[in-house]
Amino acid sequence: MNTMSNIQSSTAKLLINGQFVESKTSEWQDIVNPANQEVIGRVPFATMDEVDAAIASAQAAFATWRHTPIQARMRIMLKLQDLIRANMKDIARVLTAEQGKTLADAEGDIQRGLEVVEHACSIGTLQMGEYVEGVARGVDTYTLQQPLGVCAGITPFNFPAMIPLWMFPMAIVCGNTFVLKPSEQDPLSTMMLVELAIEAGIPAGVLNVVHGGKDVVDRLCTHQHIKAISFVGSTAVGTHVYNLAGQHGKRVQSMMGAKNHVVVMPDANKEQTLNALVGAAFGAAGQRCMALSVAVMVGESQNWVNDLVEKAKKLNVNAGHEPNTDIGPVISPRAKARVTDLINSGVEQGATLLLDGRDVVVKGYEEGNFVGATIFNHVTTDMRIYKEEIFGPVLAIISVDTFEEAVALVNANPFGNGVGLFTQSGAVARNFQNQIDIGQVGINIPIPVPVPFFSFTGSRGSKLGDLGPYGKQAVQFYTQTKTITSRWFEDSHEAGEVNTTISLR
Repeated sequence: MNTMSNIQSSTAKLLINGQFVESKTSEWQDIVNPANQEVIGRVPFATMDEVDAAIASAQAAFATWRHTPIQARMRIMLKLQDLIRANMKDIARVLTAEQGKTLADAEGDIQRGLEVVEHACSIGTLQMGEYVEGVARGVDTYTLQQPLGVCAGITPFNFPAMIPLWMFPMAIVCGNTFVLKPSEQDPLSTMMLVELAIEAGIPAGVLNVVHGGKDVVDRLCTHQHIKAISFVGSTAVGTHVYNLAGQHGKRVQSMMGAKNHVVVMPDANKEQTLNALVGAAFGAAGQRCMALSVAVMVGESQNWVNDLVEKAKKLNVNAGHEPNTDIGPVISPRAKARVTDLINSGVEQGATLLLDGRDVVVKGYEEGNFVGATIFNHVTTDMRIYKEEIFGPVLAIISVDTFEEAVALVNANPFGNGVGLFTQSGAVARNFQNQIDIGQVGINIPIPVPVPFFSFTGSRGSKLGDLGPYGKQAVQFYTQTKTITSRWFEDSHEAGEVNTTISLR
């Protein structure tokens, strides 16, 4: 396994037919540590011939992998989860170096992906079909959940461990083969997980990896042998993938942007609520699709804003590997410029800037892409900082008088990834979960990402496609239901009679 001691100037390889190979492309991109701009590796933009070779390898491997006994597939996942657990700290160090998040958060990134691998070990029950005996005289009906073929995954920079582990383990354990395209900004930790998957026993061709940008994405979306595509990333790219792949007959799940709210009722536990809000808004430098973007303070809870600001002021901004770091850098100078531009727009459009993170300088990491915790009050829904996904450590606060106003405000937002409510009233909580039009709801939980026994159920403008990326819905996504209706005559010489109706008799 690679560790930080030997990953300097590491080259991300392609994985084709079980072999890690260096791309023959002429187009490369540096992998840069966002805390100090140090180049720690490079990634190739694969040629179309290389992408086609990866897909062809997966297509050939499917012929045999689909018939691999389900227990054999389960054992590979059992081995993989063991290897990930044993190598977690090494992977976390590389993840922090290339992505910027704190070491603790990097381990959390891996852990949440590991939970999906553990769930994949239950495929023996997850992939069961249905059976009804005697639907008519001597007639039985049953279903099979069969693999689709070659599937592909396109993953984002913000979770280079968790999101790939949402995808390829579930697809492969269902009997499919897979082509993975990691983010070109931080592929090294993803490749460490891929190495472990091969070590765990995934056969040649069953898992393949290509790197690149739009050209590679488009090839995956249009290639005749790709049957399904799973995507997590921005709304613009996700919409493009969904439309292009859909036009070419692919099954697609596309998890995209968000603008997540938390509604704070005045009866909520103040200390617990404020701690949760600060952690959810500023953890991972706000680079989570489930990050808290908007706090809706109801009634007297708007008096807590100054206390919220004081808690946020205590957060430590530093390189992710440094001790006691709360907020690491954002992924790139371009990302920092975008976050800064949005903060500027909030000031220009009249929001009250209570905490300004634009001018944070970290000693020893002066070149880092740092933005400190930023809080706006008196935000209105026509402001850019409310309408656009910032993907940085910026919290917008809106105050309303009533619970009903809060629900109406959240439901009017086009996104639907997640929402939270803080209250000590069971009646209010029950009303909220029924009235709110958001796919994932947290009650006294600010980031309501479900465990893998359930499915990730973001909705509305945050999702295209009807099935989520893990849990029971992932099994549905990666399999095709085949229904068999059969009749066996007790007497092989029994002829029966001609029946010209549609009914079974």
